[in-house]
Amino acid sequence: MYQLFTYGVCARLSKACAIVLTLAAPAAAEELEILALGDSLIQGYGLMADEGFVPQMQDWLEAQGHDVTLINGGVSGDTTAGGLARVEWSLSPGVDAMIVALGGNDVLRGLDPAVSRDNLNGILRVAAAREMPVLLVPMRAPGNYGPDYKAAFDGMYADLAAEHGALEAPAFFDILLPDGGDPSGAADLMQGDGIHPNAEGVARIVEGIGPHVERLIAEVPGES
Repeated sequence: MYQLFTYGVCARLSKACAIVLTLAAPAAAEELEILALGDSLIQGYGLMADEGFVPQMQDWLEAQGHDVTLINGGVSGDTTAGGLARVEWSLSPGVDAMIVALGGNDVLRGLDPAVSRDNLNGILRVAAAREMPVLLVPMRAPGNYGPDYKAAFDGMYADLAAEHGALEAPAFFDILLPDGGDPSGAADLMQGDGIHPNAEGVARIVEGIGPHVERLIAEVPGES
């Protein structure tokens, strides 16, 4: 009788202790989710599945000790208008931050920089409404559209970043061509089309932008 009673008390105490320990244990930190919203440069055009910007950046961040999932929101051929049209549904409830790398196809189509600016402004407004930190990755216009076009296009990224309190990374191809110029000038880091970087080119771009993604992570509440 005594042994049975003792066992029953111990069993109850064990359960109680287990509950207390469970409640007292710190909750595991949730993995961050970052959406990379972009075009073929983000999507990984012409590359193997593990060679694109998103998988290489994912590996780089993990090597730095970050518990992050990078979501590939790249759509080949997309413009800033396309990005604006899909940003709402691309930002699923679990997304904590966003990288925006759009504008290259706007340039290829010769779109008015004022239109591109309005579209990027709309994307940043969506993020601001969710109090979501953003890293803006600029693109550059070639000189053949004239100095006014180039100045308006190239300058809009810094202006929008300042207006919305977003972070700004180096321009996507400036990392390959620090002194500026056409991406085709770094032929050994580009695919045959002279527009998209090859795997080594992407690796260098990731090394250049990676520290700025770390700044973005630090902007997420509770991560600084």
